[in-house]
Amino acid sequence: MLSAETILNTTKASYAYDARIRYSEADCENKLTPEALLNYFQDCSTFQSEDLGLGVKYMLENHLVWALNSWQIDVEKYPEIGDRVKVGTQPYEFKGFIGFRNFWMENSQGKRLAVANSIWTLLSLNTGKPVRPAQEMLDGYKVGPKIEMEYLPRKIAVPEGGEARKEFIITRHYLDTNHHVNNGQYVKMALEYLEEGFEIRRLRAEYKKQAYLNDVFYPVVHKQDKIYTISMNDKNGEPYAVVELTGRNS
Repeated sequence: MLSAETILNTTKASYAYDARIRYSEADCENKLTPEALLNYFQDCSTFQSEDLGLGVKYMLENHLVWALNSWQIDVEKYPEIGDRVKVGTQPYEFKGFIGFRNFWMENSQGKRLAVANSIWTLLSLNTGKPVRPAQEMLDGYKVGPKIEMEYLPRKIAVPEGGEARKEFIITRHYLDTNHHVNNGQYVKMALEYLEEGFEIRRLRAEYKKQAYLNDVFYPVVHKQDKIYTISMNDKNGEPYAVVELTGRNS
C-alpha cells in the first residue's frame, strides 16, 4: 500500500482536483464539517466519472447506478475556512459487480488531512440486481494500489439497546439524481445526535437499503465511551443505514 503523494506521482489511475474551503462548508469553530468532507470525496469520484465519459448521463443511458455499500473516513486534521486543499481518488479493485475506491485530502504543503475507503455495487436500474461493469468502464477506471490506512470491515456492529429518537419523514431535499436519499445525507442526519464539542476522527457508514421520498426514519442512538452508533431504521426496526462516529482520544 502506498501513500497518497506516491500514488498521485506514480499512477495514472488516480484523479485529483484543487479546492478551497468555503465559509458555507465550515462549522462554528471555523473547520470543515464531516459531511462537507464526505461531499468533497463524493464529488471527486463524480468529477472523474464525468471526465471519463462515465458520469451521470452515461449511467442513465445504460440504466445503471453505483450504489454505495460503505464508507470509512479517517480524519487527521480538519482544514479551516480559506485553506487550499487537494482532493484525490482512485479505484484499487474490481471484484465481479463490486468496486473498491480510495479517497484522500491533502493541504497545500502535501500533508495528508484525511483518507477514506469505500465499497460500491453496480446495479441495473431495470432489474435492481447487481451487474458486472462493461469493458469500457473497466478500461476507463484504471486500477491503482491501495492507499496506506487501517482498513476496517464493511459491516458495523450495532450495540444492544440504544435510545429511540423522534421519527421524521424523508422530504425532497434529502434526495439525489437517483431519486433516493444521498449517502451523505445519512451522515448529516447522524451528526445531529452528537454531544456538543464532539470531534470526529473516524466516520464509518454502512448502507443497508435505499430510502425514498416519504419514507419514515426511526433513529436509534447508541453511545459507548467515545463512539456513537446511529441506526436509521424503518418502522419494523430494520436499518436503512448505520453510521458509526468515533471521537478523538478514544
